[in-house]
Amino acid sequence: MIGILRTITFSEIRTFLQCKRFGQRSFSVRTAESALQWSESIIPSLDSHTYGKLLRRCIQQNELISTKAIHCDVVKRGICLDLFASNILLDAYVKSGFAKDALNLFDKMPERNNVSYVTISQGNACEDPVGLYIRLHREGHELNPHVFTSFLKWFVTVDKAEIGWWLHSPIVKLGFNSNAFVGAALINAYAVCGFIDSARSVFEGILSKDIVAWAGIVSCYVENGFLEDSLELLSRMGMDGLMPNNYTFASALKASIGLGAFDYAKSVHGRILKTCYELDPRVGIGLLQLYTQLGDMSDALKVFSDVPKNDVVPWSLMIARFGQNGFCNEAVDMFIRMRQAFVVPNEFTFTSILNACAIGKCYVLGRQLHGMVVKGGFDLDVYVSNALIDVYAKCEKMDTAVKLFAELSNRNEVSWNTIIVGFANLDEAEEALSLFREALRNNVSVTEVTCSSAIGVCASLASMELGAQVHGLAIKTNNAEKVAVSNSLIDMYAKCGDIKYSQSVFDEIETKDVPSWNALISGYSTHGLSRESLRIFDIMKDSDCKPNALTFLGVLSGCSNAGLIDEGVECFELMIRDHGIEPCLEHYTCMVRLLGRSGQLERAMKLIEGIPYQPSVMIWRAMLSASIGQNNVELARRSAEEILKVNPMDEATYVLLSNMYAGAKQWANVASVRRSMKENGVKKEPGLSWIEHQGDVHYFSVGRLSHHPDMKLINGMLEWLNMKAKRAGYVPDRKAVLHDMDDEEKDKRLWFHSERLALAFGLVRMPLSRNRILIIKNLRICSDCHSAMKVISSIVQRDLVIRDMNRFHHFHAGVCSCGDYW
Repeated sequence: MIGILRTITFSEIRTFLQCKRFGQRSFSVRTAESALQWSESIIPSLDSHTYGKLLRRCIQQNELISTKAIHCDVVKRGICLDLFASNILLDAYVKSGFAKDALNLFDKMPERNNVSYVTISQGNACEDPVGLYIRLHREGHELNPHVFTSFLKWFVTVDKAEIGWWLHSPIVKLGFNSNAFVGAALINAYAVCGFIDSARSVFEGILSKDIVAWAGIVSCYVENGFLEDSLELLSRMGMDGLMPNNYTFASALKASIGLGAFDYAKSVHGRILKTCYELDPRVGIGLLQLYTQLGDMSDALKVFSDVPKNDVVPWSLMIARFGQNGFCNEAVDMFIRMRQAFVVPNEFTFTSILNACAIGKCYVLGRQLHGMVVKGGFDLDVYVSNALIDVYAKCEKMDTAVKLFAELSNRNEVSWNTIIVGFANLDEAEEALSLFREALRNNVSVTEVTCSSAIGVCASLASMELGAQVHGLAIKTNNAEKVAVSNSLIDMYAKCGDIKYSQSVFDEIETKDVPSWNALISGYSTHGLSRESLRIFDIMKDSDCKPNALTFLGVLSGCSNAGLIDEGVECFELMIRDHGIEPCLEHYTCMVRLLGRSGQLERAMKLIEGIPYQPSVMIWRAMLSASIGQNNVELARRSAEEILKVNPMDEATYVLLSNMYAGAKQWANVASVRRSMKENGVKKEPGLSWIEHQGDVHYFSVGRLSHHPDMKLINGMLEWLNMKAKRAGYVPDRKAVLHDMDDEEKDKRLWFHSERLALAFGLVRMPLSRNRILIIKNLRICSDCHSAMKVISSIVQRDLVIRDMNRFHHFHAGVCSCGDYW
């Protein structure tokens, strides 16, 4: 007797059917009751054939409760169903999703055949698919194509596709290797395992290749990255007279997009329109991928209008692509439309819309979405949580970002990278490095993003020692060869004063991208090696990489630093004329600085007046600095007025005006400017210099040493340097002291500038074997310190490198790399 439930009376069944919760689960109570009444009204001895028909009708109409009711009637009547009816009952339980009940019924069947095994395999009811196949084989049941196909699909479903090779041998032995259905299942199993050659061998062995076999082998090649081979197979399929279907079209789109063959992909779109497959969800997703990757969101929207919109996938894709292409408002609108269409968002949807919020820095919307995430229970998903952390980090709400990060129990490397990059972007370098060290202590997998972020932090600190350590970690974790990490290394070494090492890293990159060239060009420009940056720029133009706006900004900055007027003007015109790049405010700032410092103030002013939009504070500040350098008080005042109109709290403007009046010894005007600063609450940024030694950063400010443990040693070194420098011909430039005081006091004040304190510490603490001393300064180096450093570099016979707010100065044997033009 076949039965897995206890015997239940018909009155109990009727009471059970009237329970409200069954109505809520969409079971058809009316259908079940009618089936039971019908079974009572007819002859009491129903045979297996009749029960089989009833069960088949339940399967067709998806009537779960009716299936159970009929099974109860069979148990009550003590009827033994034959194998045919038992298999139908088994199929009913499998298709209803009652895997345990199906397996229990299967085990209690007095007899089974291969149909029984195939049915149970289709429901994934058994946890041991291999054991079930062995059981089928031992019981002596027929091994036919249907059996092999079902078990192969089962192995793939339960992530045990590698067992497929185990069935390949009996398939060949029984001669089913030429069967198209079995072959397609084998190809799918080998594709999941990445065994391309085995899949191709199976495919070639199929005698009559149908569209399923072709779709399988094409998909196999596409999913495993053999994109060109997949397109060749598609061409061969066409020559064999087979028309593509939705699966082959989807594979063709994926392959052509992966190869960057967008024109070919558009031709595939044409064939799709002719065969009316554009309404297929799978094909629609492929077309959306095509046009969104091209950045053609208008055509993507046209494709989206034809795609069925009851599925969350196309909605999520469009939201993600709008955000990635910078259309954050459109991404939000798409999310609102999706909610209006009653499509329930999933974790991918929330991740996509949150990423768009992060890009657009939409804090208010991010908080609202955070509420929806918590309400939907998606806050436990690590990818959604990472996106939330990114939103708060990009919106500069690091307290909330840190709180979410601390509450996240299942952190991954993306979680760590997000919080580290968040602190790094806000110039919170110490916190970023602290988290980086904690990530390493927690054995977090080091990715290229982790390395790039940490290297970027070291660059902002100008910490060569830490940067070299992270470089070593990148090499150890096989990330150093990745172009993103290499680009960060170029930038880091350049900002740490070692442009030669930047060039070395650049030379080792096999496939250079535009950021690689930009980093090196910018590095040379910052170091004042403008001719070298122009040389690199010329090489870049002959390469496959096209210069972008940042490239030209680096070149123009270099020309400005070196006073290369002709080269700078030519580059500016080349950018507009040949490359179609519209100058931005930063480009205009470089040009104003270049022309103004070269004495062409009228030309610089004419350029400002020709800017098609409102000039920024930076442009007027460049004009102000150039006017002061050329002693043009009228233009300096006008520039200052323009700046203070936009930003009355601009500290640099007050400082520059004060310096101009002080240089002209107009102390009354100096006092007036300083009084205005005090009235407006504007404070001058104090001059600071810092130097790194054995992983620690030592900060120094003008004339202040009382806090430093090496105060006596530093003072002693300063006195020795002062004596040696004066003997070598150093004469203090008292014009650099912008205060009304006597000459002796000016000389003393000059000698205790912050960069000289840092230098004295470096000479005291750093061994002679360390030939290079790097000092970072937050302000522009003064003329007297510049002269003193040249003399001192000859005295101590070391290379002194100072990075001020604008550029690097390399002092070697009494000469500076800037050529005294800064």
